[in-house]
Amino acid sequence: MNSINIFKDVDTLNRATAKFIINAANKAVAERGRFSISISGGKTPIELYSLLAQTPFREQLPWKNTNVFWCDERCVPITDTMNNAGQAKSVLLDKVDIPAANIHTVQVNLPPADAAAKYEKEIKDFFGKEPPQFDLMLLGLGENGHTASLFPGTKVIDEHEEGVREVYAEEGNMFRVTMTAALINRAHIILFLVTGKNKAEIMEAVFSNSMPPRKYPAQLIKPVDGKLYWYVDSAAASLLNT
Repeated sequence: MNSINIFKDVDTLNRATAKFIINAANKAVAERGRFSISISGGKTPIELYSLLAQTPFREQLPWKNTNVFWCDERCVPITDTMNNAGQAKSVLLDKVDIPAANIHTVQVNLPPADAAAKYEKEIKDFFGKEPPQFDLMLLGLGENGHTASLFPGTKVIDEHEEGVREVYAEEGNMFRVTMTAALINRAHIILFLVTGKNKAEIMEAVFSNSMPPRKYPAQLIKPVDGKLYWYVDSAAASLLNT
């Protein structure tokens, strides 16, 4: 299933996304006893996280049964404004009643390869004997077609194992840690958030399927047996043939 939902503006999109996450979380807790979500950084998600920290959304999420992971992370200290976990903690997680043990951050104090291996082990330990299948993956889309830290031309986009890898991204000139496309695709639900006129051309390119995934890695995201949703504002969707 590939569902495209277009909203008139960012605020409407964020409110709809907050309700989407709340519904997914409570459904997962009812069915499996816990909710596992893997989130991303970026301007649009940060606005969403700030919204989730507010009433009434904050009270509607089952925080004690929620486990938060990150799809990718920049290898900078958690106090750095570029650190995805640090951003999410300051605007959301530090403001809600979620157990500290339920927040699973990448250990950026380690060398990138070690940080990736340790995070992969943490994910596998969390899921135990079951395949690592997150309830919800929250992704963004870069202007160059990347998602998570799956950047065009990097070797990680050729990785077929369900795991976590280090990658050097010329964008920002830094190492990052990222979930592989294979791991992301295991999720029950994958939700892309895309906003802004500056994303219109890449949205059109990704949906045209005219170029190989090595050029637009977001095209690699195809759930194995889950559902894929795109929540897009009207500016980002302006070039789509809906």
